[in-house]
Amino acid sequence: MGLKKLKPVTPGQRHAVLPDFAELTTDEPEKSLVVPLKRHAGRNNQGRITVRHRGGGHKRLYRLIDFYREKRGIPAKVVSIEYDPNRSAWISLLHYADGEKRYIITPVELRVGDVVEAGENAEPRPGNALPLRKIPDGTLVHNVEFYPGSGGKIARAAGTAAQVLGKEEDRVILRLPSGEIRAFHPNCMATVGQVSNVDHKNVRYGKAGRRRNKGWRPTVRGTAMGADDHPHGGGEGRTGEGHPPKTPWGKPARGVPTRKRKPSDKWIIQPRKRRK
Repeated sequence: MGLKKLKPVTPGQRHAVLPDFAELTTDEPEKSLVVPLKRHAGRNNQGRITVRHRGGGHKRLYRLIDFYREKRGIPAKVVSIEYDPNRSAWISLLHYADGEKRYIITPVELRVGDVVEAGENAEPRPGNALPLRKIPDGTLVHNVEFYPGSGGKIARAAGTAAQVLGKEEDRVILRLPSGEIRAFHPNCMATVGQVSNVDHKNVRYGKAGRRRNKGWRPTVRGTAMGADDHPHGGGEGRTGEGHPPKTPWGKPARGVPTRKRKPSDKWIIQPRKRRK
């Protein structure tokens, strides 16, 4: 994975730093693994906006990704590495020995022609999926299950990985990308390796239009609004917030815990933010 800096022949290209897509091997997705994707513009099933600043953007087709890796003991060959508009990581098309085709998230070291496998007897190398109890300590993993059989939920974004720190009798300790140290059931599946497209965090769009193409609409500052529209609004001339920062609905915006207690909190050994 690499980045390319464009020649500044236009204002939009002057500061743009974009991926070079050198690792990708095809432009067309597998038709049997593609379904239509309806756009919701940040609205829920009642039509109310629950996520602001969404809407528009280019049309997308959703690629069906195998987060479960449930085809155990059947080898699969990597046929292509592709771009997915719905996620930051690259995806790989697998052709299984029984003829089935599936997409998986691509780890860094996976290449076209490699053979991957899922199951307890698979080797702990990039692209193979194993139960956590079978993965050596210190190994980087991604697409980790919260509970056995739930499908991979953790470390799926570009460049992320969790690390196996150690094993105990009834649990496996992982350090997550957030820094949280958490225990998992030994039978939870995980895929070996770090997620591809590591330089995604260094991409610079260069122009507002590229954000609009991705479906992000403009964000207006609260201090630029009127007092009726935002707690930061109003006043003569340019003014500061004047009080601790608030959300548009008057709740504290920073420095206030918002995470609710969950039954799964008992698995957290060290939170991502250490309590003072």
